[in-house]
Amino acid sequence: MTSSEIRNKFLKFFEARGHTILSSASLVPENDPTVLFNTAGMQSLVPYLLGEKHPAGSRLTSAQKCLRTGDIDEVGDFTHHTFFEMLGNWSLGDYFKTESLKMSFEFLTSSDGLNLTKDRLAVSIFAGDKDAPFDDEAYKIWKDLGIAEARIARLPKKNNWWGPAGQTGPCGPCSEIFYWSGDIKDIPESFNDDNDLWVEIWNNVFMAYNRTIGGDFEPLAQRNVDTGMGLERTTAVLNNTPDNYQTDLFLNLIKKLEELSGQKYEMNSATGRLFRIIADHLKAATFIIGDNKGITPANNDQGYIVRRLIRRAIRLARQLGITAEAWTGTLAEIVINDYQDIYPELTSNKDFIINELDKEEAKFEKTLANGLKEFAKAALESQMISGAEAFLLFQSYGFPLEITVELAKEKGISVDEVGFEVEFKKHQDLSRTATAGKFKGGLADGGIETTRLHTAAHLLLAALKKVLGDTVSQKGSNITSERLRFDFAYGDKMTDDQIKAVEGLVNNEINKKLAVVCEEMSLDKAQASGATGVFASKYGEQVKVYKIGLGDKFFSKEICGGPHVDNLGELGHFKIIKEEASSAGVRRIKAILE
Repeated sequence: MTSSEIRNKFLKFFEARGHTILSSASLVPENDPTVLFNTAGMQSLVPYLLGEKHPAGSRLTSAQKCLRTGDIDEVGDFTHHTFFEMLGNWSLGDYFKTESLKMSFEFLTSSDGLNLTKDRLAVSIFAGDKDAPFDDEAYKIWKDLGIAEARIARLPKKNNWWGPAGQTGPCGPCSEIFYWSGDIKDIPESFNDDNDLWVEIWNNVFMAYNRTIGGDFEPLAQRNVDTGMGLERTTAVLNNTPDNYQTDLFLNLIKKLEELSGQKYEMNSATGRLFRIIADHLKAATFIIGDNKGITPANNDQGYIVRRLIRRAIRLARQLGITAEAWTGTLAEIVINDYQDIYPELTSNKDFIINELDKEEAKFEKTLANGLKEFAKAALESQMISGAEAFLLFQSYGFPLEITVELAKEKGISVDEVGFEVEFKKHQDLSRTATAGKFKGGLADGGIETTRLHTAAHLLLAALKKVLGDTVSQKGSNITSERLRFDFAYGDKMTDDQIKAVEGLVNNEINKKLAVVCEEMSLDKAQASGATGVFASKYGEQVKVYKIGLGDKFFSKEICGGPHVDNLGELGHFKIIKEEASSAGVRRIKAILE
């Protein structure tokens, strides 16, 4: 089944059941300066989920263009993307669990929908906790629909709870639907979400609660349904391939890259990873430039993301041996042709898209070879690329900082990202977003979610020192509204027990709901009081010191100029999702707040 068939079947199915088909909102959010791009179908509908009346009614459906930048580094495997489409249907105070789950099941299993056998399906439901009870209603609905009890998993909040999008707001339990992607003869009787052959294809979110500023969960006056089905993943599953890039959504791009490079795409090879990154990045860049918002490659905001995607694709294309002129525009033409019937703005903006890609490609190609030589020279002379060297690569050779970091990682060395920040501030007055390249303590913005994660970073550093020893020191951080990335000096991979111990210490402090106290004092007094700070030379004579703890028995005390929450009770549950090597002698933690 093609992606167009799946998309069309989904929209027509819900239209026949009283849903108005909405055109995709722009990739760039309206009136929401806290995020660069729409990352989910519901993002443009937030006012209506909170109670405003939608002019199209209370039942809606759409295929939404989405773009997520937080995990660009993850792109290259079989399933991650920056640009993707989310199929969704919504009830704004209309139907709820029974109708939602029945319609989902019917679309998956009926001839009007995907015609899947129910024997390949399994589901998960909310197990219940102190905030909300076990979702007995969803459990009974799935049993009535014929899903075996062993295929109904009861999972905790981290798996089966959505939201709120911010510190407060609508949220609730969800029910995920999984498809067995392996041989039908090997389907296990019971469902285990740790088995990668069970692929999540749909999520039904039941917005039944409002999380208050105090952390309580109150019933919502208007209960909503928000569902999401990723088109790329579903298309791969229905075509019996684990590789999203082997579907019609990417095949034409892959074939053109084979032609340009003279190499064959092999899923499990190093070159296969390069094919996937290049295809993903240039598709995403094409959609951003063609989005009727006038976004072009630049050094700030959405334009920085476009530049970063294009330039990374160009650098990696060289590794495949692609040296043809204006080749990025050639790939953009394929994207435009593949999606012309779905997103007509790509066709109407075709000349603009290709012209911008050609200009950016020519601009970067002029300096790429010299920039790589400059990097190689700096890498030979030291185990760390200094801030000044990283800024030179940015200013003179057009290397986004992320490219320098990626090159350094390939060489097993690190980059002084904070030093880059200092150099950057001396020469530029750019946007205050991490994606614009101007880092303030590694923060993407001053929004609520970023502030919460920044506060958690203080707790994380203190916990690491307690578990691993006082020799641990911060080497850098990058914090967005979605996740915390924290680099620290330590020679060994952390054990599972050490990771759990760090999580435990952080969550123990959060549960105390202590105030975060800020004091202004001289730098000398701050250091004498036990406050620590990264690259203290960058601070002025007067500094801000943030203390977490009672009296002299503080848990954390740091010199910092960034935003912080007033009370740890605002943070939620801290969870480390990855611990890995960043460079020689430096480890990296990625963490979230649930």
